[in-house]
Amino acid sequence: MPEHQEIEWKESWRDEYLKWLCGYANAHGGILFIGKDDDGKVVGIQGSKKLLEDLPNKITNALGIIADVNLRTDGGKYYLER
Repeated sequence: MPEHQEIEWKESWRDEYLKWLCGYANAHGGILFIGKDDDGKVVGIQGSKKLLEDLPNKITNALGIIADVNLRTDGGKYYLER
């Protein structure tokens, strides 16, 4: 599945990506993957379990919405899906 208007891949989390989530919330929705490279290959993320706990709070505090964040694994590497 290639990147397009409703799918974005990022290798690591940055708080500036909250703007992507805001755009998805105000449009037709979308999925942000953290821990995938520009080709969609899983590269994994460090501190995935902590980010899994912190990210929903960041989203709620910044955007005032509740968002599910899911921890996924592929080839022994973890990535997040929101």
